[in-house]
Order: sequence, then C-alpha cells, then structure tokens
Amino acid sequence: MFLEIGPGTGALTLPLAAAGAPVLAVEVDRRLFADLLPHVPPNVTMLEADILTADVVPYLTGLEPQRGPRPAGDAPPARRFRVVGNLPYYIATPILFRLIGLQRQDACFTDATLMVQREVADRLLARPGSKAYGVLTILLRLHATITRLLDVPPGAFVPKPQVHSTVLRLTFTPPAVFIGDLQLFERLVKALFSQRRKTLANALKRFDPTGSAVLALAGLDGRRRPETLDLEELARLADLFASGRRPAVL
Repeated sequence: MFLEIGPGTGALTLPLAAAGAPVLAVEVDRRLFADLLPHVPPNVTMLEADILTADVVPYLTGLEPQRGPRPAGDAPPARRFRVVGNLPYYIATPILFRLIGLQRQDACFTDATLMVQREVADRLLARPGSKAYGVLTILLRLHATITRLLDVPPGAFVPKPQVHSTVLRLTFTPPAVFIGDLQLFERLVKALFSQRRKTLANALKRFDPTGSAVLALAGLDGRRRPETLDLEELARLADLFASGRRPAVL
C-alpha cells in the first residue's frame, strides 16, 4: 500500500495502480487533482489536501489491502505503508520533516522512495564536518537509513529545470540511538547548528548554563565545532542535559 505525495498528472500513480497496489494520492493543486481524478482506477484514493497539514494516517488505514483471506482467529497484520513521490523542490525539506513526524507518531511507514533536488540529497547523505551536514541530516538519520539510488539530469524533464535531481530511498527503522527526550534532542540539535561554526563550548552557553559541566561529563572537547558531532555524540549530550533536568528520586 502506498502514500503518493503530489501525483500530478499520474505518471507514477497509474503504473502503481496497474500493479494492483492500493494508493492514497495526496495532491494540493486543485486543477491537477480535478484532471487526474476521472482517470484513476478504484484502488486509488485521491485526496485534495496539503501533505504538510493533512492527517493522512486515517485515510491510509482505511485502504483495502490486496491479500487473500486470513485463517479464522488470525490477528490482522500490522499496517505498514510505502511512500513515493517527486517532491516539489521548494518544500522538500518541510515534507521530509513531516514524514519524520508521522513516522514518530504512528511508526506506519516501511520506506520512502523520493525524488528531490540533488542538493537536498547531498544534505541527507552528508558526513559530520561537511558543509552539507546539519539538522535535516541528523533528524532523518535518526529514523531512517538513506540510500542514493540514482541521479537524474535536467534533460530528463520537460520542461528542463535548472537543477539536477536525485532519487533516494529512506528505509525507516527504530531510532538509531536511544534518546530519552526527543523534544530536548531536537532543540539541542537546532541550537547547536544555528551556531555551527562556533566552538562547542560557546554554542552550548546559550542553550543551557550547565553546558560546560555537561561537556565534561560527555567527554567531548569544547573546542570542537557543533558540525563535527555525530549522532551518537549528540544523543549523549541530550541525555546528559535531560538527566540534569529530571527531579531526583528520593
């Protein structure tokens, strides 16, 4: 079963449907929605909505799976969905954050195969210490492994865009490291990377006055830059900040 983001003219929707897969196609453009609606088969559910705000999970769980009858007494299998889409480049990053939020809330996705601008793909695949490494890299990598499938040149499209594209696969997994307080972790990552070129010691001062002590407990060199920290190091920092804010147990 598939969630398709931005079906457009149905170039991907119709082949998926022809293979027998139930598809929820979410399209925000009213004209494209109206043009495609008469051409989709019954196993495609069209939803005119903004993927950034629509609660798509109830629609997905209402799709009819294509499977044979279950033996009596068998519990229904967990409903997991695959995501596909050629993401509008100007909102690709908010859509990726939206997918993270839905996955964290419902753990309903198996994977996502998405076309994005090549620069976005480079950010998702970036290594610590590189210019492309940042908040998006870390939060996606916390919840998924990311694979570059192929690069697509501008000449593959009509009309020809000014940018190169990349097809990625995100395979959703349980969190790569244990994080006790995800909200604090996100605040920490965003605070550090808003000052990515400062030293770690200076960047943490504005986040929490206990930053120096936490750095010492974490065994991290305060002269490092925030952009050099990997996921495990960031998780360790967040856990120490969280433990310092929890009330003592008597």
